[in-house]
Amino acid sequence: MKLIQRAFPISLIAMSAFVLFSCAKVEGPGGSSTIKGTVHVKKYDVGGNIINEYDAPDEDVFLIYGDEGTFYDDDLKTSYDGSFEFKYLQKGTYQVFVYQDCNSCPSGKEAVIKTVEITDNKSTVDVGVIDIID
Repeated sequence: MKLIQRAFPISLIAMSAFVLFSCAKVEGPGGSSTIKGTVHVKKYDVGGNIINEYDAPDEDVFLIYGDEGTFYDDDLKTSYDGSFEFKYLQKGTYQVFVYQDCNSCPSGKEAVIKTVEITDNKSTVDVGVIDIID
C-alpha cells in the first residue's frame, strides 16, 4: 500500500508535466495575430535601368511555419493593390516568400524570403514591401 501511496504523487506530477508541455502552441493557425505586407514588382531593361514598377496584383505569396522549413504551409494571392494578409496565426517565427524571375537560375525563378517574428497575441506584424524582379 505504501508503494502505491508513493507512486501516486509521482504519477500525478508526470501526467501534469506531460499535459502542460504537450499543449504548448507552436507556429501556425489557430491564433489571433496577422502577418501582412505588399509585393512590388520592378521591371528592368537590358541595361539595368528600371522601365516600370508597380504593386503586384494576383501574385502568389507563401508562408512557412517556423524558420527551418523548406516547404510552405500556407499560400494566398495578393489583392489588386499588391497587399496580402495571413490571419489567425500563433506567436512564433515565420518565413514569407515570393518568387521572382531569375535569368541565372536553372528554374528561372528564385525565392525572395523575409523572416518574421510574432511576439504577442492579437498583433499585426508588417513585413513591409517585398520587391521582386519581373
